[in-house]
Amino acid sequence: MVGGGPAGLIAAEVLAGAGVAVTVYDRMPSPTRKFLLAGHGGLNITHSEGRDRMLPRYGDAAGRLAPMIDAFTADDLRAWCAGLGEETFVGTSGRVFPRSFRATPLVRAWLARLDALGVRVERRQRWDGWAEDGAGLRLVGVGGGVDGERRTVHHDVVLFALGGASWPRLGSDGSWVPEFAARGVAVAPIRAANVGVRVGWTPPFADRFQGVPLKHVALTVRGQDRPAVRGDAMVTRTGLEGGPLYAVGAAVRAALDAGGCVLEVDLRPDTPAERLAERLARRRPKDSRATWLQRSLGLDPVAVGLLREATGNAVPDDPAAVAALVKALPVEVPATMPLDRAISSAGGIRWSEVDERLMLRALPGTFVAGEMLDWEAPTGGYLLQASFSTGVAAARGMLGWLDARERSAPTEAVDDGRTPLGRP
Repeated sequence: MVGGGPAGLIAAEVLAGAGVAVTVYDRMPSPTRKFLLAGHGGLNITHSEGRDRMLPRYGDAAGRLAPMIDAFTADDLRAWCAGLGEETFVGTSGRVFPRSFRATPLVRAWLARLDALGVRVERRQRWDGWAEDGAGLRLVGVGGGVDGERRTVHHDVVLFALGGASWPRLGSDGSWVPEFAARGVAVAPIRAANVGVRVGWTPPFADRFQGVPLKHVALTVRGQDRPAVRGDAMVTRTGLEGGPLYAVGAAVRAALDAGGCVLEVDLRPDTPAERLAERLARRRPKDSRATWLQRSLGLDPVAVGLLREATGNAVPDDPAAVAALVKALPVEVPATMPLDRAISSAGGIRWSEVDERLMLRALPGTFVAGEMLDWEAPTGGYLLQASFSTGVAAARGMLGWLDARERSAPTEAVDDGRTPLGRP
């Protein structure tokens, strides 16, 4: 296994449980660094919603991911956690968390299980491509007492689970892309996902409202036929962050690719425009514009500020026009935040490059899982669910491939005390 995140380690567990000798190579001082960081917020490990609601969260990749998520479901993932002594619970939003609300106990129990299964974890080992003969993997030691050490290791079958490119300081930096591309593997460009957007706020607005949430809004991307996403969006000095932004990320990128993106913010998603206009029509003569908006619509200062920002400080007096703005306030987005600010990434090895077992068509015996594949999902447990599910699917595919090779291998070829499966 090359990569010690959830996809790589769950695959290691499946293989070791079947009797295969497994070594995990990870470039960090310890595996699961990104998993542990996710646990700082409570470790949202999966989601409780049913299959019909979960699969569309994966967008264009839903069809390819469906059989893998069906084979290792959210219930299976919760049972796996329970087997490690970490019972889970469903939060009010439907998200699933460990009862301890932390990743550390789960990781400790998991690593202990892997150790008991005989899985070797070699730390501070960076994959540096394939050996010249293509039969081995080049590794370079990074940090500690192995810095700069180079070696080539051989294997019966390999799984790459190196992640995307959204956490470079934790090892997921996308540096694997050129090596795979050189081997003729098509890779969709890796881009920021679950990331905030840039907005050119005026200095007065940014100074006053950075760090203030826009509460209970709904977001759509102009020109995109997708349902509005509700939630709280956080104003930052350079743009907007938060769950609703992450959920419309694919639509934002599509609009930017098409030439420009305008977010439409519904400041009062539960009230139709006609009702808002009726309330605004009851303006008292002495009301200032801010008082009028706050009293009539219950808008807080940041929402009023956003109205002024979007209209160049020229909010109209006409109730119908203001109501229309409140329901679809345009916010121009010139770009997303960069990859190093993203929670996850989109893009990766194209689905056409792998078979149903997640083996690369161009490199028999080489499998991939997790965020290296071309899929994305919003936050809410969907990222970890698909990482675990693809890891399990790849491991089962590897077992099938190894078993087929064992059946076809001549008995006399095995002269080193091991079976072709690499088992002791």
